[in-house]
Amino acid sequence: MIARITFYPSLFYNVMMEKASLRNWYDRIDDNVILGALPFRSEAKELIAKENVKAVVSMNEDYELAMFSNDTEKWKLHGISFLQLPTTDIFEAPNQDKLFDGVQFINKFLPEEKRIRSLSAASEPENNGTVYVHCKAGRTRSATLVGCYLMMKNGWSPEQAVDFMRARRPHILLHSKQWEALRIFHKKNIAST
Repeated sequence: MIARITFYPSLFYNVMMEKASLRNWYDRIDDNVILGALPFRSEAKELIAKENVKAVVSMNEDYELAMFSNDTEKWKLHGISFLQLPTTDIFEAPNQDKLFDGVQFINKFLPEEKRIRSLSAASEPENNGTVYVHCKAGRTRSATLVGCYLMMKNGWSPEQAVDFMRARRPHILLHSKQWEALRIFHKKNIAST
């Protein structure tokens, strides 16, 4: 309930912070992944043309997308693949199934030579290009997923993945639940292999 009540005021705050500070609305994490805030409908064509976005992963709940952003059908009109992994803001981290599904989805858009081998057989490749991963601010829920992607792709620890992200998007904000999700993901999918 609190996440729902605070959504619009905190979205407005994020817009103001992007205008009044050095925060970017989105940042490229590597050649294939952008970590960002809620992409407004008016930005879709620019993201496709400027950043070669071929897919979008949203960690938002339906009500967060309804007013300003695209849902599955609207992204499809732009020729963009879309995966929604709804996770409540502020108090929750994405569960392990959502994190794994998100990494597997991202993997489909990586060039063959960059694909995560352990996931390649489980997913049909799509058009190579950039995947835009977002939540409301691109700081917590989506950063957790991108951290899991980086760990799986590079064999990194949670700390290495977060340090790498922070070098590109300094204002990411992970709380104890997100760190716990990263550590569990690492233990299940990286440390055990």
